[in-house]
Amino acid sequence: MRRRRLVAALLLCAAAAIAVEQLTPASPPTTTVLLAARDLPAGHVLSPSDLGQSAVSPAMVPDGSLLPESVLSPENGTTTAWTGRQLSGPVRRGEVLTDASLLGNELLVGAPPGSQAVPVRLSDPTTVTLLRQGQLVTVVLSSSAGLDGPVTNEVLASDVPVLWTPALAPQSGGLLPAQENEGIVVVAASPEQAVPLAGAINRGKVFLILLN
Repeated sequence: MRRRRLVAALLLCAAAAIAVEQLTPASPPTTTVLLAARDLPAGHVLSPSDLGQSAVSPAMVPDGSLLPESVLSPENGTTTAWTGRQLSGPVRRGEVLTDASLLGNELLVGAPPGSQAVPVRLSDPTTVTLLRQGQLVTVVLSSSAGLDGPVTNEVLASDVPVLWTPALAPQSGGLLPAQENEGIVVVAASPEQAVPLAGAINRGKVFLILLN
């Protein structure tokens, strides 16, 4: 009799466990993404130690997210697809990294179709210290016909965003050699704006108006 009671109790426990398992909702699907392990400054060159991982709902994964499949194990002495890439702007700890976070062809991510990245050399190099990535500016060309001719100011492009400044360049390497960075910014321009912007410094003095 005691054995029967023991068997019955075990069967009841097993049935209860099965019922609980059946009633427990399945875990929602997740996708593992890479995020910043700490606050990182603009222009920072990524290393494996800069990255952490987090499981999030697939619906919350931004387009172009860095996924662990893109990264090889640093413990084995291997490099990653992102090692050596520069950040295009500052990143907060815990922020999911995407291709738009990186300097390179990704500079134009999110820009209107047909946008072009145009380097512009400014007549006053100190202006670049006032700029930040994403700052909207108006580019003005100031020129004159001869030494004593009247000065003419021409708007070459209005409300164009700054994509890159020398502040995003590392001490060695970058989009341009360090000695050639002075006074250069890269802006996103339409094809119509890109033509007059290119080489504008050769036609006069180039200045920026900073917009809110």
